[in-house]
Amino acid sequence: MTGLDALTRAVPPPGDPVDARGDWAEAEARLGVLLPADYKLLAETYGWGEFCDYLYLRTPFGTSPHNGLEWYDGLLVWGGTMDADRLCWRTEGDPGEWPVVVVGRGAGREEFAPGAAGFVEEWVTGRLRSEVLAGMEPDLAPWFNGCGPRLHRCLRLSEGSRPYAERLRILRDVLAPTVDRGSWQSEDGARGQDHFATVGPDWHLTYDRSGRHQIRVSFPPEDRTQVRDRLFAAVRLMGCTLLEITTAEGRPLADWDADDA
Repeated sequence: MTGLDALTRAVPPPGDPVDARGDWAEAEARLGVLLPADYKLLAETYGWGEFCDYLYLRTPFGTSPHNGLEWYDGLLVWGGTMDADRLCWRTEGDPGEWPVVVVGRGAGREEFAPGAAGFVEEWVTGRLRSEVLAGMEPDLAPWFNGCGPRLHRCLRLSEGSRPYAERLRILRDVLAPTVDRGSWQSEDGARGQDHFATVGPDWHLTYDRSGRHQIRVSFPPEDRTQVRDRLFAAVRLMGCTLLEITTAEGRPLADWDADDA
């Protein structure tokens, strides 16, 4: 089984990957090297996007300034993380033998066996041992999100009188059908997160009580009104009061429809 085979078993690829196809010969001419065959298949299968809200896969296609392969300190960068670590190759010898090099945001640097797809698969399944990269959150089911246009909202809530488990059940019932993306909680049960997604509409949610009590959601811009109506209805049934709406970074918004740029 190849690294890509194992990865697609662990993480279903998107049906319509973003910036996944283009002229490989032109991309290689621009970079001045031939690219590894396993990376080309990885890029064509998943496209530009991120694994588990942490590890980002780049492709050489599209027009976004946030995508693309680039040279850094003699290494070729093909991905990164939300912590600003770089995933690179040391481009010596046959492309199929290029080792994966992780360059940390600080001074850390590690080298791993060749194979971008295998590297990603080991990380998402929790088998990669790294002193630089953060690991997967415990008990999460790995996922992939393409980097198409999306809006992000956080709804900060009062606690309400219902127990957490009942509030979660109500939230998922209102948004049903949904599919699990994993969860975690502290030993005393006071803190935790539940990750899930809707089936059909492409909405990704986290019911978060790790700090503030809030619902985090990302969704395609065209679903803005539908997401608002469903979530606001859920909050009422949960017995909670909506205290504040913020961006993903925590910046307060005047209302749901406010510009979050």
